Amino acid sequence: AGGGQASAWETFTAYIPVGFDHILPKGLDHILFVLGLFFLSTKLRPLVWQISAFTLAHTVTLALGAMGWVTVPGSIVEPLIAASIVYVAVENVFTSGLSRWRPFVIFGFGLLHGLGFASVLGEFGLPEGQFVPALIAFNVGVELGQLTVIAMAFIAVGWMTRKAWYRGRVAIPASCLIAAVGAYWFVERVFL
Repeated sequence: AGGGQASAWETFTAYIPVGFDHILPKGLDHILFVLGLFFLSTKLRPLVWQISAFTLAHTVTLALGAMGWVTVPGSIVEPLIAASIVYVAVENVFTSGLSRWRPFVIFGFGLLHGLGFASVLGEFGLPEGQFVPALIAFNVGVELGQLTVIAMAFIAVGWMTRKAWYRGRVAIPASCLIAAVGAYWFVERVFL
């Protein structure tokens, strides 16, 4: 009201940390989803492509949700997000490589996760006069958070991906753990 509206650049720089914070440390469901992608993709390029497709997809539904054009109750979205975590993790257990359909599946899950992000931004709010810079910056922050998770995973176990025992001793047990957490969340979000 007093002429103190933030510029587009100020808004942009203010919303990047909001998106990053939604992943690290607050977004355990998104962290597990991204780790689920990591444990099947032993090469960086296909992994970054999947994560970027995921981000692009959730940008679409986040924008639609933030504008009020698409609304899906959290009671539906949150269990489905948990189910997507289970799906990716279980696929890792039963598949040793990327299928040609996986990027499309990841894109679809990204659309779903974007609806979850929309509820977060609904609580936090997007400035009316700077909607686009805030939305883009939030997604840049989310992407940076996801890439940070992947970088930390590579630092922790990336050197093992070329070992013959990596899949049996690291990827499958980690994926089973991710699936168990996702299944717990699914039950919790549906029945509790």
